Amino acid sequence: MWSSGALPANRLLGANNNAAKINGVLAGLGHEGYMRQTQKKVKPKSILTRMQGCHDVYGGATLIWLCYGGNMSTAASQHRLGLIFVGLAALCWSQSGVFARIISADLMTLLFWRGLFSGTAVFLFYCISVRRFAIADFKAVGRPGILVACFSALSMIAGIGALRFGNVADAMVIYATVPFTTAALAYLVFGERTRISTIVASLVALLGVMVMMLGADWGGGLLGKGLAVFMMLGMAGCSLVMRRHRELPMMLALALSAWLVSAVTFGFADPFSVSSQDFMLIGLFGVFQNAAGLALYTLGTRRIPAAEATLVAALEVPFTPLWVWLLLNETPPTYTLIGGAIVLVALFTHIFGEFKRSCSTTEAEFAPIP
Repeated sequence: MWSSGALPANRLLGANNNAAKINGVLAGLGHEGYMRQTQKKVKPKSILTRMQGCHDVYGGATLIWLCYGGNMSTAASQHRLGLIFVGLAALCWSQSGVFARIISADLMTLLFWRGLFSGTAVFLFYCISVRRFAIADFKAVGRPGILVACFSALSMIAGIGALRFGNVADAMVIYATVPFTTAALAYLVFGERTRISTIVASLVALLGVMVMMLGADWGGGLLGKGLAVFMMLGMAGCSLVMRRHRELPMMLALALSAWLVSAVTFGFADPFSVSSQDFMLIGLFGVFQNAAGLALYTLGTRRIPAAEATLVAALEVPFTPLWVWLLLNETPPTYTLIGGAIVLVALFTHIFGEFKRSCSTTEAEFAPIP
């Protein structure tokens, strides 16, 4: 479970980091310098257009290619490394169901300690990334960052509650509809036009959720599904704000959201009742499952296109219930398997379509759950 969102590294750390480095390299070379290095007679306009397009699509990958003098073998190795990083991030995030099940502490106490561990670890990673103690950078977060923190905190509380009180597979199936909910909210709030393919995928995903709900039991099972809906809405709200404010250091907002969860749950928690074993597991839940996943994802998106990172990170959705099934023997209900299969087909078809269109967009709509 996250807090990041499948976003390029420059959007997690802020526009003054990765994107600034790319722009610096491009500005340093200029179209004339680039022509001297390549020894090719190409029209300056076509060079700038091509490099800007490459920058828009590949982000940090452009910087790597340029820094290695256009060495394609080195760029390929960096691309493979990026895929490994993002794959490991999805592996970290997919452990959320297992942690939510094996920790015996009550929900509010779990959320309180996890928020402290996760927020601190994310903030320290940000400081390492910018190579300074960046407490003053919180001023740059502003109202949009605070809004992201609130949406993310809502999603975090509801998401872990859904995993605790309901079936893990149910929660992940509902969460998988985040891209489609985000598209619908973007149309309603900002008037953004949605592709026909996205509308079709959304309707198919809705059908899958309806099939899954046919097998819902009144009580704990339905409570878990309801919390999963709030988790999904919180993540959609995060994605919506991030899409409108790409220049902000959103990783700080995500650290702030984890601390906000601790502040909200403190009055309902019993922090000193936690056993040493649970305390260690909660620490791993916050640092390994969430913060380490964010760090790996950030390193990965510096090396591969955002759409490609989205496709790999979406593996979190099927792997989360898989680990719970393998390690804890929790078998999803039949209706969940059928509805989940429908939603996953819609999700991966949609993401793969975005990947094929990555030459014209950098927006990654999938977001790892809190």
